[in-house]
Amino acid sequence: MSAILMLFCAAMAAYDNTVVFSQDFSDPETSPRSPAKLVKEDGRTCLRIDKVDFEKSATVHIPLDAQQIAGQLVTARAILKASGVSEPPNSWNGIKIMLVLQKDGDTVYPQMPMPAGTFEWRNAVETIRVPTGIHSAHLVLGLEKVSGTVWFDSVELRLGRPADKRRRSETPFRGHDLPRLRGAMHGPHFHEPNVRDLGIIWNANHVRWQLNWTPMKKAEEWAKNLEEYDTWLDGALEQFDQALPACEKYGLVVLLDLHTPPGGRAEHGVCRMFSEPKYQDQLVAVWQRIARRYKGNEVIYAYDLLNEPVEGPIPEGMTDWREIATRVARAIREIDPGKPVLFEPGPWGSPTGFDRLIPLDVEHVIYGFHMYLPHAFTHQGVHGSPVGLTYPGEISGEFWDKERLRQAILPAIEFQREFNIHIHVGEFSAIRWAPDHSAYRYLRDVIELFEEYGWDWTYHAFREWDGWSVEHGPEPEDKERAETPTKRQELLLEWFAKNEKPAWFRGKQPGK
Repeated sequence: MSAILMLFCAAMAAYDNTVVFSQDFSDPETSPRSPAKLVKEDGRTCLRIDKVDFEKSATVHIPLDAQQIAGQLVTARAILKASGVSEPPNSWNGIKIMLVLQKDGDTVYPQMPMPAGTFEWRNAVETIRVPTGIHSAHLVLGLEKVSGTVWFDSVELRLGRPADKRRRSETPFRGHDLPRLRGAMHGPHFHEPNVRDLGIIWNANHVRWQLNWTPMKKAEEWAKNLEEYDTWLDGALEQFDQALPACEKYGLVVLLDLHTPPGGRAEHGVCRMFSEPKYQDQLVAVWQRIARRYKGNEVIYAYDLLNEPVEGPIPEGMTDWREIATRVARAIREIDPGKPVLFEPGPWGSPTGFDRLIPLDVEHVIYGFHMYLPHAFTHQGVHGSPVGLTYPGEISGEFWDKERLRQAILPAIEFQREFNIHIHVGEFSAIRWAPDHSAYRYLRDVIELFEEYGWDWTYHAFREWDGWSVEHGPEPEDKERAETPTKRQELLLEWFAKNEKPAWFRGKQPGK
């Protein structure tokens, strides 16, 4: 099948809400049997699975029509609760809501990420891009290599996105009038020579400025205390207040990014705001505060509402990320009407998040994602991970080249085409010590893809950690900037040379 035909078929499937499987476990004749039990729990008829032996699995396998789901988006929904589920030995163990998809010589196991421990009834939703050519498919529910109990109230699989509501824009909203925004991320601390170099010497026209509490791991715990969070935010905004005139002075359009969420993150990066309402309320208050502070400022072209959100299963009665973001955007608009906002899907701002997304119910929204795929390549050597992976080449059992990268960002491509919206790539990078100029080749290919689809982009990052620095050479031990530009730096400079500066900068003497 041609790439164009595949894109067309996938776009058609995006709105097909055909039910593939649905079970509320109310009928003993059609409900799964051992090791599962049908029970009454909290007034619901449920499927209950208990497990005390860590090594063995307690799962039920339900056959599906492989031909019906092959090459389709499939949205899985489940209502479940758990008690005393032990920590799994691997990320893929634990509570299972999983598909087993077989094709010649290969089996894939897409599944919903689920927490351990005890939790009350939750709604879990995951959209899965099913490979073409599968000949066998099963749904698996239960517990694997853990102990504990899980109850399933209902499980459903549908073709297409989580909703059948179309929100296609007449014209894509970009939030600016430049041909393209090209630039880099900037850390939370202001140093004017860096801003000057990025805007004047490098000719970037864009910066994604992080409101980032560091060190990040410790800050994930500190952010639980909202008084301390407010104190940190005061300091971060004071730094940005110093940076903002410099960004204007050197012709840099600003995307202001809330990098540290109120409440921080729990296990597996899940933002606490998705389980504790006070942190959702604080997110609204934070953006109201920022909107009042910078109302009418044209240098800030948009607000990035939350960096790399991770939801996890949403407890009943709580609000998901799309709904929270809609609430925040409306609160901003009450203060600064028409101000653009940028929405990153979960998990982690990955392009796969677009598969489960319907555009927000507000106007003037830009949609963004981050590109670090394949992660084993881009992050090799980080936190002790294996090194020596080259691009193009075989990475984690697959051959990765430019066309494989295109497939990795296909959810964003399809989302743009289906809803006629604009995409911003807020982060992308490759570690500088990837062998044989691999980082250069990777960056060249992803930027060419971004440009092909007309996306704005900011490289991660400008003069932060040297591992991502294009000004440093390939030797990890060498912490000094290279005497002559690296191929990666030359690549960015070639693209930045194409930039136009914003209207409020044109005609000014550089740096004046």
